[in-house]
Amino acid sequence: MKLKTIVKGAALAVSASVAMSAWAADTIKVGVLHSLSGTMAISETTLKDTVLMMIEEQNKKGGLLGKQLEPVVVDPASNWPLFAEKTRELLTQEEVDVIFGCWTSVSRKSVLPVIEELNGLLFYPVQYEGEESSKNVFYTGAAPNQQAIPAVDYLMNDLEVERWVLAGTDYVYPRTTNKILEAYLMDKGVASDDIMINYTPFGHSDWQSIIADIKKFGSEGKKTAVVSTINGDANVPFYKELGNQGISAEDIPVVAFSVGEEELSGFDTEPLVGHLAAWNYFQSVESSANEDFIAQWKAFAGEDRVTNDPMEATYIGFNLWAKAVEAAGTTDVDTVEQTIIGMSTPNLTGGTATMGANHHLTKPVLIGEIQDDGQFEVVWETDGEVAGDAWSDFLPESKPLIADWTDPVKCGNYNTETGTCSGQNY
Repeated sequence: MKLKTIVKGAALAVSASVAMSAWAADTIKVGVLHSLSGTMAISETTLKDTVLMMIEEQNKKGGLLGKQLEPVVVDPASNWPLFAEKTRELLTQEEVDVIFGCWTSVSRKSVLPVIEELNGLLFYPVQYEGEESSKNVFYTGAAPNQQAIPAVDYLMNDLEVERWVLAGTDYVYPRTTNKILEAYLMDKGVASDDIMINYTPFGHSDWQSIIADIKKFGSEGKKTAVVSTINGDANVPFYKELGNQGISAEDIPVVAFSVGEEELSGFDTEPLVGHLAAWNYFQSVESSANEDFIAQWKAFAGEDRVTNDPMEATYIGFNLWAKAVEAAGTTDVDTVEQTIIGMSTPNLTGGTATMGANHHLTKPVLIGEIQDDGQFEVVWETDGEVAGDAWSDFLPESKPLIADWTDPVKCGNYNTETGTCSGQNY
């Protein structure tokens, strides 16, 4: 009797193992790598929900390659080294076919060596500082020439700004972006005395003295603006202190690169009205594609939820990946990577996003003014889409570099002057 029980149990175990293997083989695993706790949860939780919505919608259409998509969600908890650990877990233990994730550049930089070592595929959906192109990453957010440079041009040409406060969170994205902007401003004839640069830690909350310094800097007879690369929940006390010290958009306008509808939904927007943000998408944009996306999002997440730019970048990246998988007939990373280059998909502003050979998208650039309902009124936009530039023309060491993952270059930092590739290549 005992022998029969053991044999039966063993058979059931083998059967369960086979069934699990078959189940695993019948799904395509999608890694979701966004902070659901910590200082960046204010921004990243929405992107996790966006990926889940896209997966749900794709599964309703029949999935991909005859298989359903299976989300694998992890929480790196705004802990930059943990992003690397969670990426390794997703690729080696969960064996995901693709990862959608990261917000800050420091998290992406943490993930980069792991995803290159294990030949994974990451879609990164947030504006960043450029100066990078990896075979294993598609950058669906804005490069500096698709956000930071046009924003400065708008302030300089349309608002006649002469003095500049470059205020950022103390990590790689603000520091590199401000290095590019400082070089760009000085190239435009702005004196170094007319540029003030300030960095604060993640989660910084005491803005009283810094805002006082900005107010003093802007009181010397020249039109002054703040270019903000402040990230995460530090934006809440930053804008609150601007209001406390009576700094309006008419006095010293702020143009933000990391504040969108999601962040504003937690603010008292009254003192923020008139301040600006530079993105490639706003919820207020009128297009049939955007109307459908907003309706889909509210049905999935709730009527009170808003959309924002990194959500659109996630939407575009997911659709390009799905399109490439279907076209290639496989989720193999190397095949999908080459298939995506040159592919196009509709964006949400009524145009088309095309993936360049440097793994960056074409994108429109929009300047939006904050309204009292937490939405943005578009006050300026480019005429059509702008191609993303991985390497800045305003840094001497970067100017000769290009990224091109097609033959014959197949390199992320190819030096056009020396004809050499000094980094990752095929």
